[in-house]
Formats: sequence, structure tokens, C-alpha cells
Amino acid sequence: MRRTAGWVLLAITALLFLSDCVAPHPYSEQFRETPRAGICRRFPLGTDDLGRDRLSRLLYGGRISLECAPAAAFVSSLLALTLALAGGYGGHWAGRLVGVAADLCLSLPWLFALLAARAALPLDAPAGATVLVTFGLLSLLGWAGPCRMLMAAVKVRRQSEFALAAHAAGCSGLRIAVVQILPNLIPLLWTQFLVTMPAFLLAEANLGLLGLGVPEPLPSIGGMLRDLADLPNVARHPLALAPAALLFVMVSCCQLLVSADEYHV
Repeated sequence: MRRTAGWVLLAITALLFLSDCVAPHPYSEQFRETPRAGICRRFPLGTDDLGRDRLSRLLYGGRISLECAPAAAFVSSLLALTLALAGGYGGHWAGRLVGVAADLCLSLPWLFALLAARAALPLDAPAGATVLVTFGLLSLLGWAGPCRMLMAAVKVRRQSEFALAAHAAGCSGLRIAVVQILPNLIPLLWTQFLVTMPAFLLAEANLGLLGLGVPEPLPSIGGMLRDLADLPNVARHPLALAPAALLFVMVSCCQLLVSADEYHV
């Protein structure tokens, strides 16, 4: 299952990153003579209300989500690792400070905070800047959960035999944290990355569903999910569910990888 999930996720990633070559039309091109077109040879998934090809928009939108969500998850995991090492080796007060900050961040309704911050952006903000702000906020709000897991692992490994032997040999706390503890945290860090990335994909989908995600004319999975609000149109064109299906497959593959990695952490 793990190998299958990895190959499926790799195939989807390759397909989305080759969207410039695979997509039959530009994502913003409008075919005004064929709005809400059904499945045909020219438009394999039909067109939306503005006559834009759904398949092209799905490929480009999936690429944007798959570029930004892992980048935000990487920044969030790196921030969590840095704070966990600082809290685990920075003394009692540093550990308390990091723990309180993580608890405070986890207690906040971060989705509502993200909605408020995203809604505060001007409506005429550039699309690229909006994407960076959206996923930047996700990376800053998603560090608390992984940080608590990593800090607990740091405290356990701090009392291990190899860490005590390094301390007895005169190694500094910074050297022990970087050379002895950090390599042992990589499997757990990878698992936390795989947990955080689909969470960010779903968060972007929620924002797009509410009209606060990636702005037009850039496509996104969340923005395309808004078309599902028109149930009669979905009944006539079932392939309009393709963005939801793509999101489901990507999140499921990440979860299968996480389930397999739990046995190795």
C-alpha cells in the first residue's frame, strides 16, 4: 500500500508539473460560445460558466496547490524542528516558553484567524502575492502540533545513552542537539511533514470554497470546488467532481504514507 500510494502520488505530481505540455488550452482562455459545455473531444471535462476548459484549469490549479502546500509544510516543519530543539536544549524556561506558545497556537481557531487575515487583503492584490500570503500564513500557523511531537522526542532522546555519552565526552548542548539528536528526528520530521501537507491542501480548498483562496484568474482546487454548489449542473456533468476526486486521492496517498511510516518512527 505504501509503495502504491507513493507511485500514485509521484504520477500525479509529474502530470501536474507537466501541465504546460499536457493541458489542451490556457487556463484563462474563455470560449464564450460554449459555456457549461459537456464532455467532448475538445473539452474532456467540459467548461465552466465562463467557457474555460475544466481540464486545463484542474491541471494548472493542482500544480499551484502541489507547489505551495509542500513548500508551506516544509517551512512549518523546519520552524517546528528549530523551536523543538531550542525548547529541548535551551533550559527549563525555554522549554516552558515554547510549550506555552505551542499550546496558545493550538487553542486558537486558526482557520478563522486565517480567514480574517486573508479577508484583510485588498481585493485588487496581485494573485501571486495573495498565494504567497495565504500559504505563508499556513506555514506560520501550522508549526505547533509538529513542534510538540518533536519536542517530546527531543526530551526522550536527550536521556538516551548516546546523548549522555556525548555529554560526558564534553560536547556542548548545541553539538549534541545538531549532531546526535537531529539525525534521529528525521523519520518523525518526515511523518509530520506528510501529516501537515494534506492539512494545508484541505485548508486551501476550504479557503477557495469560501472565495478567499487563490484569486482569479489563477485556478486552484478550492476555487474549482465552488462549482459544486450548483447541484443541477453537477448532476448533468458528473465530471465536475474531478477536483474533489483529485484532492481525495492526494490526501489519501499522503495518509497511507503516514500510516506506513508510523511503524518506522
